[in-house]
Amino acid sequence: MPEPQIKICGLSTPETIDAAVAARATHIGLVHYEPSPRHVTLEQAAALRARVPVEVKVVLLLVDTQPQALVEAVQAVRPDVVQFHGREAPEWLSLVRQYSRGLALWKAIGVSDAGSLERAQRYRDVADMVLYDAPAKKLPGGQGLAFDWSLLGGFKHEMAWGLAGGLGPDNVADAIRLTGAPLVDASSGLESAPGVKDLAKIAAFCRAAQGA
Repeated sequence: MPEPQIKICGLSTPETIDAAVAARATHIGLVHYEPSPRHVTLEQAAALRARVPVEVKVVLLLVDTQPQALVEAVQAVRPDVVQFHGREAPEWLSLVRQYSRGLALWKAIGVSDAGSLERAQRYRDVADMVLYDAPAKKLPGGQGLAFDWSLLGGFKHEMAWGLAGGLGPDNVADAIRLTGAPLVDASSGLESAPGVKDLAKIAAFCRAAQGA
């Protein structure tokens, strides 16, 4: 199995950006969603994005963003990927795709049962990837919660996918071996406090994923 891609999400400082790049993460996630402890303003996101080398992809996470705000965010940050982490319907992503050539679109899906995986396939023609995550609670992500990974066993994916929710240095290798995830995404599992990334945990997570 090829080495999985690695997304480190919710970064908010130059030091954590540099740590993720040094650890060979393939994707950097910036959260633009005010209720989140990982929220960065568009100005902050643009400055952080400028630190990221061209071979590492920048993912801008948005939640139920209105059209004008979406346009402003993409123009300000110039991400490689927009990750939709709210209740966005396939029709909304289809509309975004018509006006955003060259921009990859990801959709996060909360997984509570096997039906969640089936419903996620509705996005196959409009999203470049689905991210399977724990079901949303007070916040739509970054809660440190995992879902039942065994649901992914034997599931026939009709589109590119990644695994998120509750991942950290201690369990990511097991998660990859159990699910065959081609991409793993971690956020709160790499923190010393909500929104405060731990540089050592970023490095350890990347090592564990690369060694799986």
